[in-house]
Amino acid sequence: MSSTQILLLIGAYFLVLMIISYFTGKNDSNTDFFKAGKQSPWYLVAFGMVGASLSGVTFISVPGWIEGSQFSYMQVVLGYLFGYFVVAYVLLPLYYKYNLTSIYEYLLDRFGTVSHKTGAFFFFISRVLGAAFRLYLVAIVLQQFVFDDLGIRFEFTVVISILLIWIYTNRGGIKTIVWTDTLQTLFMILAVVLSIVLINRELNWSFGEFLASEDLKAYNKFLFTESFLDRNHFIKSFVGGMFVTICMTGLDQDMMQKNLTCKSLKDAQKNMVSFSFVLVGVTFLFMLLGALLFIFANKNGISIPLMDGEPKTDLLFPEIALNSGLGLTLAITFMLGLIAAAYSSADSALTSLTTSFCVDFLNIEKKSEGEQKRVRKKTHIAMSVMLVLVIIAFKYILSSNVIDSLLTVAGYTYGPLLGLFAFGIFTDYKIKDQYVWIIALISVVTIAFVANIPSSYLGGYVMGYELLPLNGLLTFFGLWLVRKNGKTT
Repeated sequence: MSSTQILLLIGAYFLVLMIISYFTGKNDSNTDFFKAGKQSPWYLVAFGMVGASLSGVTFISVPGWIEGSQFSYMQVVLGYLFGYFVVAYVLLPLYYKYNLTSIYEYLLDRFGTVSHKTGAFFFFISRVLGAAFRLYLVAIVLQQFVFDDLGIRFEFTVVISILLIWIYTNRGGIKTIVWTDTLQTLFMILAVVLSIVLINRELNWSFGEFLASEDLKAYNKFLFTESFLDRNHFIKSFVGGMFVTICMTGLDQDMMQKNLTCKSLKDAQKNMVSFSFVLVGVTFLFMLLGALLFIFANKNGISIPLMDGEPKTDLLFPEIALNSGLGLTLAITFMLGLIAAAYSSADSALTSLTTSFCVDFLNIEKKSEGEQKRVRKKTHIAMSVMLVLVIIAFKYILSSNVIDSLLTVAGYTYGPLLGLFAFGIFTDYKIKDQYVWIIALISVVTIAFVANIPSSYLGGYVMGYELLPLNGLLTFFGLWLVRKNGKTT
């Protein structure tokens, strides 16, 4: 597939998104931008959230992770499933009870201003890094397979990507995203299914023959229970995955903002439960695709693509889809899936960052209606510029597999949120609010120190995703130390 064909495909795709944006953004009000008027059908939100949760990281990085980790990621995904039930039946009732625009307003009501700002700050850092990770992955693929041939620099690729997102989210915000995410999820699922079908056809396999093949057995080990010391032991992965979901979905303004556009709590819970089962199934398809990609590469002598002189398994899927002679259908399928996967999470991230910054830091609801819209639009631009700068920085500092990096960062940044919300929900204590930011900082620094202790000092124990609940526990303990004598009534 030529660079020109890919550019035309991207242009056509964004034209469709902008048409959707035109119809959903006619009102251009803050109510629609932040809450979609609380009129979103639950099934539409559920389907769209699949794409937003998977993102370009899953589309590229999960298949590329198979060679090194096999199907161990499914242990984490099963933990996700249990985490979604906690979100549906513990956190969503809380958010609907308080009728929140930003979920961190709960911390203001429960503890005070410093807790509110601290929670919002850690979300802000988490979402900036998470969105930047996802867009970085797409940008390097577009750069390697499109823009390098045209002599265009990586920095320009990033600017164009963010500019396109800003254009179609500028007016409708979350109302637009509920609809665009649905379209993007459809493209993503079609892409992974068609990719599996087309590559199997090239190998002269049926899907059943692929599942029964000896080749697949070299990659499909699912349960890792040999040693609890290992990073990918089942219990550590499962518990870590559960807390990743609670934090990266339930305590994340980006994901919760979509749920809060549903008409009622019951609809939001139906959305969350149905979405969770679909997500597990779709993720398993991505694991199968990853194994198939490595099998195909081995049988056809395809090497892992290089980036900056180093092999990068994240680029295997685009290498096979675009450069291995499998035809235009697979190339188009891949590009549509990649674009959909990337922008279904990036657009909502940009909108949620704008929402949180306006509500949690700028107190936009206290301003006049005209001023609110001006503040929102300026903030939307500022968030876009910030994402551009962070993504460009990643090119020079990021070396490991992107999804592994993403989950590692979550262990640091979401821990204080976990501790704050857990203390608010499961205790009746008020706290000395002015000390909360110190407790959160100490917790993060402690976890960073623990994460970097050599495994030889711990009897061979390798730290993994359990860093996230441990971080939350440290924050919870710190809040216990600064609790006030009286309880809430």
